[in-house]
Amino acid sequence: MVLKKLTEAFGPSGFEDEIRQVIYEEVKPYADHVYTDALGSLIVEKNPGAKGTKILLAAHMDEVGFMIVNIEENGLLRFRPLGGVDPRILVSKVVRVGEKRHYGVIGAKAIHLQQPEERTKPLELNQLYIDIGAKNREQAENLVEIGDLAVFATEYEEFGDRRAKSKSFDDRVGCAVLIELLKQPTTLPLVFAFTVQEETGLRGAGPVAFRVKPDLAIVVEGTVCFDVAGTPSHAESTKQGAGPALSVVDGRTIGHAKFRDFIKGVAGEEQIPVQYRRTVGGANDVGAIHLTEMGIISAGISVPTRYIHAPAQIIHLDDYENTIRLISAVLGKIEKGGHPIQ
Repeated sequence: MVLKKLTEAFGPSGFEDEIRQVIYEEVKPYADHVYTDALGSLIVEKNPGAKGTKILLAAHMDEVGFMIVNIEENGLLRFRPLGGVDPRILVSKVVRVGEKRHYGVIGAKAIHLQQPEERTKPLELNQLYIDIGAKNREQAENLVEIGDLAVFATEYEEFGDRRAKSKSFDDRVGCAVLIELLKQPTTLPLVFAFTVQEETGLRGAGPVAFRVKPDLAIVVEGTVCFDVAGTPSHAESTKQGAGPALSVVDGRTIGHAKFRDFIKGVAGEEQIPVQYRRTVGGANDVGAIHLTEMGIISAGISVPTRYIHAPAQIIHLDDYENTIRLISAVLGKIEKGGHPIQ
């Protein structure tokens, strides 16, 4: 299954080689042209040179991770995050480290050894380390090096009411959506971009948009979902099972209202459930794409993701499938009627 293959691949920001190769193997049978830009984003063209509205569909392939910054005398590894990671969730989590993907466990002083005042404070990064089972620095240095990367080790699994959990739905779920859309027939000139370094500043999407120069852009993302018990409805951001989420405002973008309304109208015509993303924090690749060149009309369509940037993230498979349906319907509408914003 493509979701399992993508989410379990290794690919922290700036080090997307493995996940890029996995995606390349998935897309090459359906692409007319595949290439990588200078920063490492994978760009896939379908019907290049065809007449019609040129559309960029983008999803970032990087995930949050960690960089090893020191190896202690006792063989423990000190690390720093790549991307936004909450230190409070890290203790006892399993990670894969280095080129050979050695297992490690994030550790800290046991609660039995803490002073009473220590137990009232959340752990900070300088109190954490990765234990790879090495007895000393020399043994650890035979396994990893300073500068090596680590990611969470969670495997993909489906459970419950059509839910799935894995380590990197942000944004491997968006990559999976793009792959499924690439398989569908169309006469439109489409460009599918699997971008790099989104988690460390939306760095890959801008150069892609500058190169492609699309008429429209759609970014597919895993977004914040906090619809758990006790949360007031206005604070949920999105709800699982309620369909893909359309962005109005986030930390980097005020969405293009007419394009968003067009997408919402298509959803209504096709009876596809949609919702609005009801928080303004965070950002995605729309923030870089819509400012490129003289400005690009862009929209963000997101799959609600519980526990985002955490070791085990959860999506609802209905939302994933309805995101594919929605974007497919949007592309079909544009294919028949031309540029929707005139």
